[in-house]
Amino acid sequence: MHDKISAEEQALLDKFLADNQLFLGPDPEIMRNHATTPRSKAEDEILKKGLDPHQVHRVRGLINAALSEAFTMVNQMGAAPGAKWGDLVTGIYTAQGDLTMIAPHGIIAFAACCFYPIRFIIKNWVNDPTVGVKDGDGFIHNDARYGGIHNTDQSMMMPLYYKGELVCWLSSTIHEGENGACEPGGMPAAAESKYDEGIKMSPFKVVENFQLKRDLVTFLQNSVRDPGLQLEDMKVKLHAVMRLRERIIAILDQFGRDALMGTLRVHLEDTEAEMRRRIREMPDGTTRVLQFMDSTLRENALQKISLAITVKDDRLIMDFRGTAPQFLNRSVNTNIASFKASLCTGLLQNIWPDLPHTMAVMSPIEIITDRNSIVDAEGEMPQSMSLMPLFKGCVVWTIPMNKLNYSVPHRYSAVIASQYDQAATFIYGGLTQHGDVTGNFCADINGNGQGARSHADGEHSVSPVFGFMCDSGEHEINEEDTPIIRLGAQRLAKDRIGWGKYRAGMGYEQVATARGSGMWGFMTGCEGSKFPSAQGLFGGYSCPSYQLMKIKGINIFEELKKNPKVVEVFDIVELMNKRPIPGGKYSSHDMGMTFELCNEGEIYMICQGSGGGYGDVLERDPALVMKDLAEDLMSHENARDIYKVVYDEKTLVVDEEATKKLRDDYRKERIRRGKPFDQFCTEWVTPEPPAHIPYFGSWDNPREIYATTMGQRVKMSADQLQGAFMLNPKDLRIMQLESEVERLQVELGAHRNAER
Repeated sequence: MHDKISAEEQALLDKFLADNQLFLGPDPEIMRNHATTPRSKAEDEILKKGLDPHQVHRVRGLINAALSEAFTMVNQMGAAPGAKWGDLVTGIYTAQGDLTMIAPHGIIAFAACCFYPIRFIIKNWVNDPTVGVKDGDGFIHNDARYGGIHNTDQSMMMPLYYKGELVCWLSSTIHEGENGACEPGGMPAAAESKYDEGIKMSPFKVVENFQLKRDLVTFLQNSVRDPGLQLEDMKVKLHAVMRLRERIIAILDQFGRDALMGTLRVHLEDTEAEMRRRIREMPDGTTRVLQFMDSTLRENALQKISLAITVKDDRLIMDFRGTAPQFLNRSVNTNIASFKASLCTGLLQNIWPDLPHTMAVMSPIEIITDRNSIVDAEGEMPQSMSLMPLFKGCVVWTIPMNKLNYSVPHRYSAVIASQYDQAATFIYGGLTQHGDVTGNFCADINGNGQGARSHADGEHSVSPVFGFMCDSGEHEINEEDTPIIRLGAQRLAKDRIGWGKYRAGMGYEQVATARGSGMWGFMTGCEGSKFPSAQGLFGGYSCPSYQLMKIKGINIFEELKKNPKVVEVFDIVELMNKRPIPGGKYSSHDMGMTFELCNEGEIYMICQGSGGGYGDVLERDPALVMKDLAEDLMSHENARDIYKVVYDEKTLVVDEEATKKLRDDYRKERIRRGKPFDQFCTEWVTPEPPAHIPYFGSWDNPREIYATTMGQRVKMSADQLQGAFMLNPKDLRIMQLESEVERLQVELGAHRNAER
């Protein structure tokens, strides 16, 4: 036996291993820890001495103003469409990298996952002699596996030193869009591995002495389709962070280092304490919700997201076990750090929006998942369309938490049903009318219908599900920069409603074409064409499902020249039902579409969806039904069939007695149709998922996971999940056509033999 090595030898061995580590990939110790770090020695000393609460309030206000100013700089000067419409954020972090505050506008999740790369920098680069961290340095990052939403988002992070001491970190993040992926626009649904997703920037130094390193800038420009966008927004983010730095230094000069560092730490601790207090207010127990994604954006696939929320004293546990397994070659996976950022967004947007926007809200919450599930995918899996499970994370709170909060003595927000949670917008790319190569997405993504509330209807097209402080932009700006022409824009989608005692806010239609480019195309990244994506609450209806529709083989501009009235109104239902354009090829598709070239004047149509309804439709005030009719939000058919209201269609005067009788009779009809729960389960529940449905996730046992891989159904232990490999839809279509040709050849041969 060998003697135990000495401490000196162990130190030498540790140094050798550290110096010769093969690859500094995403660090599980960092990426799986969403809690705030313990107080540093300096913070502990500051807080033990005590802080003046009035001074803390003043310093906090000045920080907030500085963050807002930096946000506005990016918003006004950013080149990316996302910058113009508020898909960005600025943030401040403690010296250890804990997110403390963000600007009073912008995307919470961008900052709620930016602390991961900052912690990576602290752990790996501070003491690295080849990198180092010093005043005037700036680091860039976009790879979601190191902390982020998806690779379209780029962050600039800067340490702030004061009198030689690192006192905090600052950041600015923008959804840039174009990133050199296999499809333009940065969110490739066609990605089959992470190597299809464009540039993958682990956190690295791109700024020294407050100046961008031009060699690295050139490398990044050379990696994307829009080098001008890459350069301009790197400058914008850098100078916004530098302005933020100036404002924080002014606070330090005025109030001192202890006031700033103490305020940042006490802000975190106060928020966590308030979170624990609110959790204690809720009744102990468990409540559950199921969500389903119905597409991989390449084929239909029913993917389960399972959540059980358990409250016990001041602990809140979110258990996602039983969720669908990851895909080996589809881009709708997300990693656990990104998913937690979406949960943070959902908590602060839909449950307790009055709380400070800081990572401390998640610190008391335990999150349990199955490793290698679609919400906890490992590093090699493609994640460019991680928005699909992330958007579910933004609304997954609404059903179970509103049940738990219903009996709480004091409510901090209205009880609300799920917001529409899909990215219903056009992603585009190609050659503009100005001869520039570009790729990005449209701001229609920022107008999801709100869920109905416990006291009122939801607001129409109020905000994106991932950020309630964003705008839907100006179409004129987009039309100046790109060949996209809006034939119909932001017209509320009549009848496509989440019905209830209070109806959900509605989405708008998007009818688009292209003009002035010989090389232009669209794609979409959206689900909910088979299975409604926004659930109702307490008897409210889910939103409808929505389709992508096209009119191909025509040029609408030429048709309008021939007959200006060929289309009276660009309304999706009217266009698809009446088919007024002669020679057009009308078609309906699922909302997931990989990149497709568009000939000039061909028409693409999608719709932002409605949120979920609240309460029984038979309890809706008939006056509100008449108001919706007067505003042309729904048809008379639905007013009668769904709300059971008797009225005069011309005057919209309600017959109160007849309406009461109709509703009472319908309640009796409901009772007549009803079945005892056990009988219903006996007739309805099957021992396993129907064979014809490509189903992913648990069924009756959360520890057994079903999936379809290589065209075959498999069942796996939740502790040993394997990724599902999906066949290429084009290959499947070729196989179907070859089989059809073979069948026809056999029939033709039989027919010829019969003739002989």
